[in-house]
Amino acid sequence: MRQHKPSGAELSTDTVTDDQPDAVKPDATEPNAEKPDAAEPNAENDSIEIDDGNELNDKKSAARRLTISLRSLVIAVAIVAVVAAFGTLGWLYVGAQRKLDAQSRQLQNNAHAEKLALDYAVHAAEMNFQDINGWKVKLVAGTTPELKDKLTKAATSIEQILVPLQWTSTAKPLVAKVRSDTAGTYVVDAFVSVMTKTIQAPEPLQSTATYSITIDSTKDWKITDVGGIGAVVGEK
Repeated sequence: MRQHKPSGAELSTDTVTDDQPDAVKPDATEPNAEKPDAAEPNAENDSIEIDDGNELNDKKSAARRLTISLRSLVIAVAIVAVVAAFGTLGWLYVGAQRKLDAQSRQLQNNAHAEKLALDYAVHAAEMNFQDINGWKVKLVAGTTPELKDKLTKAATSIEQILVPLQWTSTAKPLVAKVRSDTAGTYVVDAFVSVMTKTIQAPEPLQSTATYSITIDSTKDWKITDVGGIGAVVGEK
């Protein structure tokens, strides 16, 4: 049998067929541009997640600010309360201290007035007919000019009794007490124990003499009035 050999034309046709451009043949290895890439991140979802995270952070920051504000408010209220408490205590302390100071000054003034009155009463009660002038000096010591004149006249009258009776008396202080205090003027009752001897009673006689003495602290604690001197002598 004779074999059929292909002719040149047929060979040419096959050759052309094999040499077709690559654009005609589908390229299996070419990537599909329209196919979505599974590995590419989703920008929209990430934006939502970031926004959610920012919102959460903002809420936390707001909560922290609120906590700090409340804490600051509590601290401020506590500080104000402490300051107010200290202010009240300070006011009470100052008031109490002033009251104590006033009471202390009053006690000191009373004691001073009582001492002045008691010392004066002792000197006024001590008389010696042989030293009338010495007694007169003590009688007007610490008195105002007005009272000094008054007592000097009274002493002259009393002298007329002391000398004839040969009067001699000694005195010891007993007690003095402020009876009243008006605008710095103190009225003090002073008590002294008196031992008296006269030509009629050579044996000492004991008695208690009472003097009402007025002292004005606004006049340098001068004695402005004395009562009881004449009464003491008159009883004898």
